[in-house]
Amino acid sequence: MTVAVIQFGGSNCDRDAVRALDHLGIDAERVWHEDGLPEGVTGIMLPGGFSYGDYLRAGAMAARSPVMREVRDAASEGTPVLGVCNGAQVGCESGLTEGAFTTNESARFQCERVHLRVENAETPWTAAYEEGEVIELPIAHGEGRFEVSEDRYETLVEEDRVLFRYCDAEGNVTSEANPNGSRGNVAGIRGEAENVGVLMPHPERASLPDLNGSTDGAGVLRGFESV
Repeated sequence: MTVAVIQFGGSNCDRDAVRALDHLGIDAERVWHEDGLPEGVTGIMLPGGFSYGDYLRAGAMAARSPVMREVRDAASEGTPVLGVCNGAQVGCESGLTEGAFTTNESARFQCERVHLRVENAETPWTAAYEEGEVIELPIAHGEGRFEVSEDRYETLVEEDRVLFRYCDAEGNVTSEANPNGSRGNVAGIRGEAENVGVLMPHPERASLPDLNGSTDGAGVLRGFESV
């Protein structure tokens, strides 16, 4: 098993992702986007950062890199693909998932820990948790507000494609617990197929106990073990 962690110009969480995956016993390597996907890849991660300085829109330029055609093809064949923070923005911009992540309601960069409620525990990215379980992960974004049309949002809910919602420590989904104004407090969604998932909070920053004492995010990364 080898997970390709795709680097774009401006990625800055790729090393964190590789370290967290290696800690979990999941082989991972950084792959420069211009080099394309190597042979034998069994998983793909789009890491956080500020690809191309977030010019135009966050993730918009990276989404047009030729490697993303390969990522979409791999995803269509069942390869697990996970986008985190800027990687989630790239995932939406490239059509891997619905919607878009745009400027926080506060119009400022936010770096803090948040609580998430697991909405669907029957996907590779959430199978390590129980439905309704509350976990804590860090966020670090200025454009993390999930937006999608009302009709498409209703479809996401009906198809059980919401993975996580922002909540308080007791699991209550409230406006006060929503750090960025995301529609429906959505923090992460899956694509049409369950092998594709994106989320704004950083699971790789809550997977190493010697980093901040939390391993709440490890279950998300273990989705790569589904292959």
